[in-house]
Amino acid sequence: MSSRPTPPLRAAYAHFTEIGTRWSDNDAYRHVNNVVYYGFFDTAVNRLLIEAGALDLEHSPAVGLVVETQCRYFAPVSFPDRVTVGLRLAHLGGSSLRYELAVFRNDEAQACAEGHFVHVYVDRASNRPVPVPDAVRAAVAPLRVS
Repeated sequence: MSSRPTPPLRAAYAHFTEIGTRWSDNDAYRHVNNVVYYGFFDTAVNRLLIEAGALDLEHSPAVGLVVETQCRYFAPVSFPDRVTVGLRLAHLGGSSLRYELAVFRNDEAQACAEGHFVHVYVDRASNRPVPVPDAVRAAVAPLRVS
């Protein structure tokens, strides 16, 4: 039997996005529902790309499609907690990249959840793979953590 992984610490991530929880995020068990964490991941990645000028939701000729995502939960988050999503770059390939993310509750140093998110870049019109755009490469380069 394998042992449960240790939750990562904030220091293991290069970029942070703060997100407030909402009343509607809580489920019947009074904690943020598991599907909401994927929204946290999507928000952190896309906010970074938009703010860096690497993604224009209406006009970018190449867009990143999520082809794989995963989340492991360690501790619950509940409204009205404040969430900080840590983000780092795990892999940058020709047409894809893999982000690693962690969700931190309030000012806690240890993550409540961790996961990953793989984008494959495709031409918006044809949906065929294309190289990761230079603007995206530049935006994510600082996210590498050794």
